[in-house]
Amino acid sequence: MGVLGPKGSYSEKAAKQWISEQDTKNEVSLEYYDDIPDTISAIVDRTVDIGVVPIENSIEGSVGITLDMLLENDLNIIGEIVVPIEHCLLSKGAISDIRVILSHPQALAQCRQFIKTHFGNAEIRTTGSTSHAAKLANEFEEMAAIASRESAQMYGLDILIPNIQDRKENHTRFIVIEAHYEGMEKTAVATTSPQKDNFKTSIIVYLKKDRPGALYELIGEFAKREINMTRIESRPSKRELGDYIFYIDFAGHIDDANIKDALDNITSNVGMLKMLGSYPICNSNIIRQ
Repeated sequence: MGVLGPKGSYSEKAAKQWISEQDTKNEVSLEYYDDIPDTISAIVDRTVDIGVVPIENSIEGSVGITLDMLLENDLNIIGEIVVPIEHCLLSKGAISDIRVILSHPQALAQCRQFIKTHFGNAEIRTTGSTSHAAKLANEFEEMAAIASRESAQMYGLDILIPNIQDRKENHTRFIVIEAHYEGMEKTAVATTSPQKDNFKTSIIVYLKKDRPGALYELIGEFAKREINMTRIESRPSKRELGDYIFYIDFAGHIDDANIKDALDNITSNVGMLKMLGSYPICNSNIIRQ
């Protein structure tokens, strides 16, 4: 399984949580990659069978590179994990020594106000992951990392200040993905067998340009069938300014009759519909620190 590395990352934590919930006796080894594109490329190239990447955070929203690569590559989502995020300020030195703060862009954004208030003059450097920041911070006392408690232990750093995210409730949703190949159906793949009413389906839609009411009609296909849309988000198509792709999650399984009917009607009225898969919904009761 491919994850964002090095060891101690939140992606590793998500992967281990997902593995522990699967009813399988097979041992799953983790392969660590420098960033999200490298992790997904390893899945596409089938260097690893499956991988875990972050897709959205409760404070900073969606992870753009993950959304883009879901569009650009033929991938299948087979699971999701929601991980509570507790960012800590880690360093070998004292608070007064800190001149440079390192972390992943998402983590830095989630701690924006803390940094501004307490370290307004510090140099901010981005890294491929929070655990990579912790590994680098081990080299100099004037460097600090924003990372997890696990990273502090992993790289011999002190936790100078815990819980530094700007909002206490901070969770990141990760997805488990595999490469899709010709003849393979994009349905749920999991070693456990939850009921289909505990599934979520994800799609990407590109609307036909210059057609009034297109988005309204799209949403209407779900509404009139009482299908719960749990997420809809626009992202630039990168073709021209004002042109958008829509990422949509909704409750239910692709094999459900009402969902099949809705998607059949949508397909004929949009420029593109890409199925990303149906997969078990993460049970909020299993979210743990």
